[in-house]
Amino acid sequence: MIVNEIFYSLQGEGKLIGVPSLFVRIAGCSLGCTWCDTKYAWAPDAGTDYSIEDLKQKILAKETRHIVITGGEPMASPQLAELLTAIASPNRHITIETSAIEYIGDLPCDLMSISPKLANAAPNDPLNTETLQKLIDNYDYQLKFVVDRPEDLNEIARCLENLKNVNPYNILLMPQAATIKEHTEKLPMLAEICKQTGFTLAPRLQVILWGQQRGK
Repeated sequence: MIVNEIFYSLQGEGKLIGVPSLFVRIAGCSLGCTWCDTKYAWAPDAGTDYSIEDLKQKILAKETRHIVITGGEPMASPQLAELLTAIASPNRHITIETSAIEYIGDLPCDLMSISPKLANAAPNDPLNTETLQKLIDNYDYQLKFVVDRPEDLNEIARCLENLKNVNPYNILLMPQAATIKEHTEKLPMLAEICKQTGFTLAPRLQVILWGQQRGK
């Protein structure tokens, strides 16, 4: 399995914001989102090739209860299930961060952190609601929508209309921002949207603390 980077930091987004976590960034993503902050992990060979056993030892060498499998797009990795089976434990919480472009069933995953890409990010890749529905139906999940402008709410509404059994408490709205300045400027707009919809405002802690620094 080719892994772009492994680093220890704080979870910057979602329900577990602020929780110390070990991040494992798997290489390879086909979406090409315009505002992606990890373009260096897009290429499938952008990293170090590990055996599953070597990667397991490297991950477990860090004594942390929370492990985040991210990318790239980890659900596109054919070895993902093997890796998760190797590191899963009742005392370990595993989050998978995905764009919902692929579905794999029966993974040892405690939180499927789904960030469906809107047209503001991937205009040529419409949301795959069938795959998204399968993830929602089969995993404990959160839906993180990145909002760039108020008009994005219309697309989010259309997406949710095509889904069933979505828990509104699992819907989080995050500002599209690469800098603290952008983040700060968009928060009031997002706060008003959340007040109107009842969705949760989700700041992006990594942007606030480190901007676009890699490995943070």
